[in-house]
Amino acid sequence: MVRRLEKAEALDRVAGPVSAVVRRAVRPRLVRNLLSGTNLGHPLHPALTDVVVGAWSMSTLLDAAGGRDAEPAADLLVTTGVIAAVPTALTGLNDWADTLGAERRVGMVHATANTMALGLYGASIAARARGNRGGGKALGLAGFAVLAFSAYLGGHLSFVKGVNVNRTAWQQGPQDWTPVLGENELPDSEHRTVDVDGVPIMLYRADQRVYALEATCSHMGGPLDKGTIADGCVTCPWHGSTFRLADGGIVRGPASTPEPCFETRVQDGRIEVRVPPAGAPSRKAEGAHAGSAERMGRAARRRLARTS
Repeated sequence: MVRRLEKAEALDRVAGPVSAVVRRAVRPRLVRNLLSGTNLGHPLHPALTDVVVGAWSMSTLLDAAGGRDAEPAADLLVTTGVIAAVPTALTGLNDWADTLGAERRVGMVHATANTMALGLYGASIAARARGNRGGGKALGLAGFAVLAFSAYLGGHLSFVKGVNVNRTAWQQGPQDWTPVLGENELPDSEHRTVDVDGVPIMLYRADQRVYALEATCSHMGGPLDKGTIADGCVTCPWHGSTFRLADGGIVRGPASTPEPCFETRVQDGRIEVRVPPAGAPSRKAEGAHAGSAERMGRAARRRLARTS
């Protein structure tokens, strides 16, 4: 069934326009960072789904086996799930807007099923408030069935299709100093991409200093080395995630995982890179460079705020 959904191109006629509307709505940096979980360190949507699924699952259990004394608790759990479903849906739409093809089609059905479940649980609250316990329980059970179907699709998107997982998680890079490029091959204010141990690394020189970030965007695997570089930051061309060159920190989402950053040095006319040793201070904390990196980050945030 899911494979058929992935190939159902008819869904694109609805998914495409809706996705475009959502992307416009989440364009402001503050909104994008909040809904993406940029400052949380991982996507916000999965954490919120636990509240909704947990509340509605336990309300179903209490409705089925709790007896009369459990009715107030069951009602409270249904209401909690309905309230939590609103921010959960908003974060889910934010994440879904960055998908394409099969993932976007399955996500569209996932969102539709969630909306149906929310409607059923909302009707369940109304029935319970009128004293119609039987009808409220029946509506809640129907909502739970739809929720289970939707949760299956959500699991498929996360664990089978890898939507919104960190695309740099398994790429390590060189542990020892490794020469990658001649010093004269990287002019000031230009960048080059090199492959080191199977990891693409973007090198950028500014004011005679060389910065190195992984060239694969941590958000959805976009080609970070094809993005724009300004104000000490690089912006992914796919979804606009912006990272500081100095330490890979996130200035703007939808990325929620910092970009892997490498140490650099020039040795015998060759640029060398390595993964920072465990416990080594980040570039951001290195004396005079710390203030410079922070100023560049603030300048980038101001620029992004103006364009957003």
